[in-house]
Parts: sequence; structure tokens; C-alpha cells
Amino acid sequence: MSHSYDIRVSNVTAKIPFPQEVLDKITEIQTHYPEGKQKSALLPVLHLAQKQNEGWLSIPVMEYVAQLLKITAIEVFEVATFYSMYNLKPVGKYVLEVCRTGPCCLNGAEKAIEYIEKKIGCKAGETSPDKMFTLKTVECLGACGYAPMLQLGDSFVEFLTEEKIDTLLADLRSKA
Repeated sequence: MSHSYDIRVSNVTAKIPFPQEVLDKITEIQTHYPEGKQKSALLPVLHLAQKQNEGWLSIPVMEYVAQLLKITAIEVFEVATFYSMYNLKPVGKYVLEVCRTGPCCLNGAEKAIEYIEKKIGCKAGETSPDKMFTLKTVECLGACGYAPMLQLGDSFVEFLTEEKIDTLLADLRSKA
């Protein structure tokens, strides 16, 4: 069973279905916070919403989250636009996030980014023509001692080299 919420944005009506199990999880998440502090549940709820919307947060989805949490849409937009972990446009099947802060750049992150761009056929901030990869540059991923590094979902590739990039891309392509 799923719940649908029709929302109208810019003269376009979008139907946003969240399965009942996701709505139940949102309700459960809200119980972790004091009454009247629904906004505190926003980060984990945005993760769930993004997962339900093919890996990204559209404006209608963010407005839906605002309705569910009984907060304003601008509060959701502020959070979603601040954190790099939320995607505000459609993404590829795999999102490659490369750290671009000082320690990683000093250890070759810029060269790794250029190499990945060449291998997948798009620039940072874009999705590959085959829709398989989105390449993002992000701020510190907290592995300065293992620089440069790349995050793919919950996995990390540390001491990033061209060989490691080739292996990773080949493995991901073989799963497609």
C-alpha cells in the first residue's frame, strides 16, 4: 500500500508516491525528537525521500517532505541545498564523489578528477551520457590521511590512483 500526495508547483502537478513502509519509517524517525521539533528529523527523512525519487530531490519531493514534517518548504530547500549529500537534479546509477579539499588536492585529487572525467565522458557536476555515472566534487570526506579519496555510496576508495579508478569503473560497469 502506498500513499500519494498531489502537489502543484509552477503549474505542474506531480504525483509523489511514498510506500507505506517509508511513511512508517518517517513516523518512527520523528519519535526520536521532542514534540514540536519535527525539523530535527529532516536529514534522515531527506535521505529516504531521495532514495524514493531515483537518487535526487525534486522541488515537489522537497515540498512533500515539508508537508510531512509540518515545516515550511524553504526550511527543506535550505538544508537540501547546503549539504552535498543531497542531489538536486537527476543523477546516474552511481554517484562518484571526489574530495577536493587541500590534503586531497595536494595528493592528486585534481588529476584523479580529470582522469575520471575522461573515463566516463562528462565533467564534474554532470552525468555521463550513458546515465551510469554522476561525478561530483565535494568538500572534506574526513580521510585526509588517505588522500586522495572517493566516496561511492557507503564505500570509500582511498589513496586513489588511475589503476583503482579503472578497477572501480570496470566493476561498476560489469554490474550494469
